[in-house]
Amino acid sequence: MLGAAFFAGFVDSIVGGGGLIQVPALLAGYPNIAPQELLGTNKLGGICGTGSAVYRYARFVRIPWRSLLPAAGLAFLAALAGASLVSRVPAAVFRPLVPIMLVGVLAYVLWRKDLGAVHRPAILSRRRSVLASAGICVIGLYDGFFGPGTGSFLMLLFIRVHGFDFLHASAAARLINVATNAGALVYFGVHADIHWAVGLCLGVCSASGSIAGIRTARRHGTGFVRIVFIAVVSALIAKTAWDGFR
Repeated sequence: MLGAAFFAGFVDSIVGGGGLIQVPALLAGYPNIAPQELLGTNKLGGICGTGSAVYRYARFVRIPWRSLLPAAGLAFLAALAGASLVSRVPAAVFRPLVPIMLVGVLAYVLWRKDLGAVHRPAILSRRRSVLASAGICVIGLYDGFFGPGTGSFLMLLFIRVHGFDFLHASAAARLINVATNAGALVYFGVHADIHWAVGLCLGVCSASGSIAGIRTARRHGTGFVRIVFIAVVSALIAKTAWDGFR
C-alpha cells in the first residue's frame, strides 16, 4: 500500500495519473470500506503529493502565480461541486467516455510531434482566457467526481492554450491539482469518514515519491516528460477501457 503511494507520487509529480495506481491499491487493501471514504482518504494522500510537487517545481520552474491562482480557485469550487455528485450520479455513466477522450489526447500529442517542445507562453486574449477558464472548470468538476486522467487533461490544456512546454505544463497542472484535491477533500471531510491516519501515511509516501519524480523530470527535461506523458496516458486508456467495458 505504501509502496503504491510512493510510486503514485512519483508518476503523478511528472505527468499525473497517480490515481491509476493508488485508488486500485486502496480498493484492494480495504474491500470493506465504502468507496466514498476511500476516495476521501485518497484525496488526502494526493494533496500531500501534489503540494510537495508544487513546492519543488517552484524552485526551478517559473510558475505564473498571478494567472494560475484565480484558475486554482475555480478548480477548487468545481471539484467541490463534482465531489457532491459522487453519491447522486453513477460513475458508470462516464466510464466508457474516459478512454475515448484519452485516445483523443494521445492521438493529438503523437500527431503534433513538436507540441510542448518549446516553452513559449501565449498572451491570453479574451477568447483564450474564457477557453482556459471553461476548461479548468470542466476538468475540476470531473476530478472531484471521478478523476482518472485529470493530470493529462490539465497538461494538454496548458500546452495547447497557454503555450507551455511539457515541464512547465506539469508544474502548472500540479498547482491546479492541489486545488481540485482540496475541493474534493473538503466535501468528503464533511460528508464521509476520511481515514486520516491512513491518508497521512499515504501522503508522506506520496510526497517522497513526488520529490524523486521531480528530480528525475528536472534531470531529463521536457523530452523525458513527454515520453512519460505518452506512456501514462496509454496505461490510462487501457485501464479505463477495461473498467468501462468489462
